[in-house]
Amino acid sequence: MNHPGDNAPRILVADQLAEDGLAKLRQAGTVEVATGLSEGELVSRIGGFSALVVRSETKVTRPVIEAATALRIIGRAGVGVDNIDVPAATERGILVVNAPTGNTVAAAEHTIALMLALCRNVARADSSLRQGRWERSSLVGTELRGKTLAVIGLGKIGMEVARIARGLQMRVLAYDPLVAEERAAQLGIELGSLDEVLARADMVTVHTPLNDATRGMIGARELALMPAGGRVLNVGRGGIVDEAALAAAVASGHLAGAAVDVFTKEPPPPDHPLLGDPRILVTPHLGASTREAQVSVATDVAEQIAEVLAGRPARWAVNTPPVAEDEIALVVPYQELARRVGSLWAQLGGGALREVEITYHGDVATVHTAAISAALMSGMLSSFSQDRVTAVNAMEIASRNGVVIREQRSSQAVSFAGSILVRAQGRGPTALEGTLVLGEPRLTRLDDLHIDLLLDGAFLMLAHRDRPGLIGEMGQLLGAADVNIAEMQVGRDQPRGTAVTAIRVDEPVPDSLVDQLLHISGVESVHKVEIGSVG
Repeated sequence: MNHPGDNAPRILVADQLAEDGLAKLRQAGTVEVATGLSEGELVSRIGGFSALVVRSETKVTRPVIEAATALRIIGRAGVGVDNIDVPAATERGILVVNAPTGNTVAAAEHTIALMLALCRNVARADSSLRQGRWERSSLVGTELRGKTLAVIGLGKIGMEVARIARGLQMRVLAYDPLVAEERAAQLGIELGSLDEVLARADMVTVHTPLNDATRGMIGARELALMPAGGRVLNVGRGGIVDEAALAAAVASGHLAGAAVDVFTKEPPPPDHPLLGDPRILVTPHLGASTREAQVSVATDVAEQIAEVLAGRPARWAVNTPPVAEDEIALVVPYQELARRVGSLWAQLGGGALREVEITYHGDVATVHTAAISAALMSGMLSSFSQDRVTAVNAMEIASRNGVVIREQRSSQAVSFAGSILVRAQGRGPTALEGTLVLGEPRLTRLDDLHIDLLLDGAFLMLAHRDRPGLIGEMGQLLGAADVNIAEMQVGRDQPRGTAVTAIRVDEPVPDSLVDQLLHISGVESVHKVEIGSVG
């Protein structure tokens, strides 16, 4: 256990994690390792933790998430997140991240290893020889060269399997409704429907996530479509292939064999049908079990947890709008700008929100802005919703409350490289605009007034008539209350017209001082505002 500070976030590691990952987590907070917890034990312990790290053993269920009153992020040291109730986490505004690249090579290599072992009868040959039998004639294998492989799911692992298979001179077909034909063709892969690729495949390997759409997607009907003598591999997730149907297809002789690394229930019971046939090669969920992969997924998820706990976005969030890797450098600063603009709107009396129109100008109009809009809405709604609002659930909460959100883009920036203009229908300001100056988030417009205000720290926002002596009266009251002024910015439409003054302060402002400021002639409203990074 590590104690970096009394106020450091607490991180619970519920499954075994490589020491490299633990070391990075200890730099981000107080780490506690408690493996093998039952659901009840996890429910009783999770309450005070800001982050939870799991692999595949621990199930993060809805009861666990509902008990996690302080939880901000769940990290899965691996790819699949079917052991995490992602919808429940999303409802509570809890970020879920995974490590989608860390075990790519390990899982792909294990797939190829099983494919070779299956086709060359390696396990059966080893077993028979150890039992004193020399059975060369009954263990004749088949070559991979020239065979047709159907890859179901062209994610990172599926792509890597296809790449290696192409190097073995195999013909590669694939089914993945999200992959464009042009992209597949560049890699020498022919796309088709699920039925089409199954009907042409000597071998089938599945690499899709497990969800309602993929559970049982390879069943008796699909297996019957394969040519006689075909082989099936599952190094993806247990439950994608119907296990009873697969065992039956091998037992009947329709399939020559199968290789299975993952099971619906792990470990499988001793009488499981896949364990009783020597033509079915089985391994105990070893796809990601290499030293290199364990270190990689542990460090990947630990780095993301550290980033999120420090108020920065994660690279591989499962339940927020994705940010393309080549857009991260531009999107991330605008996410923080948007959240602060939204928070300012809420603190300036915003409420009863009905409609939000977001216009992206300049460089920010050239990237995918869904993550930026989500950050804006989290700032606008966090003060009003009974739910904990973050960028994870902000859009869903807005929709649930009937808030209409519209986005517009303009490639032409007015005064800066880029800006975000927010128009809101509800109580509070009707227009706010912000930009980045040397990476710092700044407010440039409040309603119809232009202002230059760094959106960081504590300050007073006063709406008033512009008249001689008013600023001096404000300063006198703050001085009498021993509140030091760090900075003052004034925006106005014309001399002696409508104005707004932002006063950055070094000390907390008592409510009694706000009452005094409101009694200055010409002052229409006073709001205490505090803006900063996510804690």
